[in-house]
Parts: sequence; structure tokens; C-alpha cells
Amino acid sequence: MSIEVTGITKLYGNQKALNNVSFKVNKPEIVGFLGPNGAGKSTMMKILTTYINASEGKAKVNGYDINDASQNVQQSVGYLPEHNPLYLDMYVKEYLSFNSKIYKVSNKRIDDVIKLTGLAPESHKKIGQLSKGYRQRVGLANALLHDPDVLILDEPTTGLDPNQLVDIRNLIRTIGETKTVFLSTHIMQEVEAMCDRVIIINKGEIVADKKLKDIQEGKEQTVIVEFDYRVEDAFLLKLPKVKSVVNTYDFVYEITFKTSEDMRSYVFDFAHDNQLKILQLNQKNTSLETLFRDLTSN
Repeated sequence: MSIEVTGITKLYGNQKALNNVSFKVNKPEIVGFLGPNGAGKSTMMKILTTYINASEGKAKVNGYDINDASQNVQQSVGYLPEHNPLYLDMYVKEYLSFNSKIYKVSNKRIDDVIKLTGLAPESHKKIGQLSKGYRQRVGLANALLHDPDVLILDEPTTGLDPNQLVDIRNLIRTIGETKTVFLSTHIMQEVEAMCDRVIIINKGEIVADKKLKDIQEGKEQTVIVEFDYRVEDAFLLKLPKVKSVVNTYDFVYEITFKTSEDMRSYVFDFAHDNQLKILQLNQKNTSLETLFRDLTSN
């Protein structure tokens, strides 16, 4: 078991940031730790990486107890915090070489992580000259320097543009083929793009722990349809198995059905029978989004 958390509680004064949290993560596995802002994601990661202590409970990372063997935990974990701490005046390779001395790794390993993270074209530059995406790569390279079995990433894709997002996602998926990756985010699309499993936390408590495949094969689906004029929501609610209708903008509607059956043909037939002209008709998998909303909304 790469990560084993049992009854972890964290108090800040009278406030419970985490309340009796328990879960396990295997290797290799990419697990998304999903929740709204302030749910306790970063607090949990800081506890797992021994940056802060839990108020109650136990946890093991790569078989090492976070309290009794904190140094062993640190040696077996690669950690990328939400606010990536970098020395901006250092060159990329200089920064990695500086950190490699802590872990006593070879120059070859530095070259390997530069290649793995796609930093080679920018390795001659100072970190301060790099884009946000390449700075994230430097952080990942640093986390991978000592070839850890467990990688803990706190909001690894925050602030990246679409092209940078794709590159970082692909890199994390590659790493996850041989290692345990535990990443936090509040962006559900990131979980869908990278993860095998999702753990949802809300107000310091675990509210769901599911395989992503199981969620995606759930009992709901959403169809996006655009008509050539405004249609009343109540009219679309006449469709079979409808749960909700949302007019997202102009003449575009998101219709959620209480079934895993593909309902696009029903929408098409309904429009034809009622002389409605369809400009676009797509299926949208929103079961994770629906689950998230149901479990975290006030």
C-alpha cells in the first residue's frame, strides 16, 4: 500500500480542517483528490509529506509512518506544492543540481529528469525567464529527482494555458504508469483527463471514493442541444427520463437524463415531431460533475 490514511483529523484552533479522514492508495495508481476551495486538500497533502502534523489519526506513506519515520517518508515522496517554490535567479540545471546534492543523486539522473519533463529546450535559461508551464515542469523535475515511489502534487495545473495543460497531463499520465500519483485539484476536467480514481472531500470529510470508470458508467448523462430559437424549459421537460434542463446561453440547452442510455436519438425525434430545428447535438459526460455538485453543494 503506497498511502494509507486512518482517522486523520487536523484542528486549527476550534476549526476542523480535516475530520476523521481515511483512505488507501495503491501502486501504480493516479488518484485525484477533488474538492471545493477550503475543503482540506492541501492540509491533507502537507500531513502526508510531514510538513505539518495531524491532530489525531495515523498515516503511512510507502510503508513508513509519518510520525515515527518522517525522514524515510520524505525520501520516498516527491512533492510539488500548490505554490511552486523556485529560485528564480538560478538556471534550470543549476537548480536541479543544487537539489540533487540533498538526495545524493548523479548528474545522469538530472539529465534523465530534464528529458522526462521536456525541459531540455529551456534548461539553459534562468527559472525566472520561464513561462508558468515550464516552471511547473521544473517543479515536477525536482520532485522526481530522487526517483520516488510516491508523487504528491497539489494543484499541478493551476494557471496553465491549454497547450501547457495537455503537456503536463501527458507527463503525469506517463509517470503514473509506474508510480503512485496523488494529486489535488478542484477542477473536475483534470481528474477526468488524468486519473484512475477520485476521492472527493468536502468540509474536511471524505464524501466519495470511486473508480473514475465506475462514475463515468453511472446512471446519468447530459445532452447538449442548440436550437434555432428559444424553447421553454418546461417544454423540454416533456422528454422521457429528464432530470433537469438548463439554458446555458442563447439557444443552447444542457438536458440531463436519469439514465446511462444514449438519449440523443430521443432528443432528435422529439425536435422533429415538434418542428424544432437542431443546430448541434452532442453528448456530454457530466456524471462526475453531477456527483461533485450533489456532494459538495450547500
